[in-house]
Amino acid sequence: MTRSNDPSRVPQGPPSGRSVGVAAVDPVPVYREGLSGLVQRTQGMHWAGQAINPHGALQLAEQIHPDVILVDSGLDPHGHLSKLLIAGDPALIVIALVREANRTPAFLHDAIAAGVHAAIPRSAEVRRLIEGIRRAYLDRRYVDPSLATLVSASRASASPAVVRRAQMPLSRREYQVLQLVAEGLENAGIAKVLYLSVETVRTHVKSILRKLSARDRTHAVTIAFRAGILVTQPDDSPEQRLTPGSSAPGVIEHRSR
Repeated sequence: MTRSNDPSRVPQGPPSGRSVGVAAVDPVPVYREGLSGLVQRTQGMHWAGQAINPHGALQLAEQIHPDVILVDSGLDPHGHLSKLLIAGDPALIVIALVREANRTPAFLHDAIAAGVHAAIPRSAEVRRLIEGIRRAYLDRRYVDPSLATLVSASRASASPAVVRRAQMPLSRREYQVLQLVAEGLENAGIAKVLYLSVETVRTHVKSILRKLSARDRTHAVTIAFRAGILVTQPDDSPEQRLTPGSSAPGVIEHRSR
C-alpha cells in the first residue's frame, strides 16, 4: 500500500527521502505506459498504478491509496469522478490532464468546483508535467500557465446552470454500481466485482433508480448519460468491455512501495 488512508492527513510536502506515489486514469495504453516510464525515471516519485476508466479509478484509490492521481479530462468532463475520489480520500491530490477539447472555462469551473487540485494540459512536455505534479503535491494547488486565462474566465462566467451541472446525485458505491450496470453486468456479476452481496447490490440499484427517477436499469443508464453522470469513452481509447467474473475491471496494474 502506498500510504495510510487517513482523512486527517493533509500533506504539506514530501518528508525527506519520501517517494511520492503517482497513479493515472487514462484509456490509452501508450499514454499510460509513457506516464509510468516518466514517473519511474523521476527522483522522488514512484509509479503506484493505473486504471482505464472511472470505476477502475475508484477501485485503485480504495486499494492502493496513491499520493497523486492524474485523471484524463475525457473520462471526467464534469468533475464527478474527481469529486468522489476526493470525498473518499481528502489527502489525495487529483490532477486533471486537460485534453484540447476540454480547454474551456466551463470544464475548468467544474473541475475546480469538484475539488481538483491542479490542471495541466494532457499534451504538456515532460518538464512541465513533472513540475506540475511536484507543485500540486507540495502546494495542493497548481494551474499550468497555459490554462491560467481559462481559469480566470471560468470564475467570471460562472452561472447557476454550470454549478448545477457539476453536482453528483449518487454515492460513491452507487456510481460504481451504475458504471457496471452500463457495462451490461447483472447483479450477481456486480456483486462479484465489488465484493458485495447480491442483496446489497440490489439495494444500490433500487436507490439509483429512485434518485434518477428511472423506470428500470436501462432507463437509469440513459438518464445518466444524458445528465453527464456517465460519459462515453474518448475517441482515441480502445474499446474496453467488462465481463462477468472480471476481478478488477478497469485496473490495469498497481505497485506498492
